Amino acid sequence: MGIFALQSLVGGFLDEDLKHFNKVFDDWCVQFETMEDAQLILDSLEKKEHIKIVEITPLSYPKYFFPKLQGIIHATREYEGKIICITEPQMGVSFRITICDMQTKNVRVLSSRYKNALSVEGAFANLSFDL
Repeated sequence: MGIFALQSLVGGFLDEDLKHFNKVFDDWCVQFETMEDAQLILDSLEKKEHIKIVEITPLSYPKYFFPKLQGIIHATREYEGKIICITEPQMGVSFRITICDMQTKNVRVLSSRYKNALSVEGAFANLSFDL
């Protein structure tokens, strides 16, 4: 389950005017259902050697697929039809584990809080809780 976008080699996604690049992937960015469709537009652009086709998936860019997902995302993992994220709700706040359901689009933040990246990484690596 993914879509395709055109990304500058220096960062940013091509927006709907086909001239500017947005730092974050959002609804204003050009998106394609197939690689072939993206290639057709890429072939028509000037300076196409500075642009690549990338696939945007819930695992690679969860905030686009789950608008309710908040904070800084440090890592993602797919598990039983869900995208599990290590999030920092705000800079300097305790880390949390967030579960994003790909079918229902629900986002749930687990109650446990982690003081540092090492402690949350351990919990993240050993998913033993009921999702």
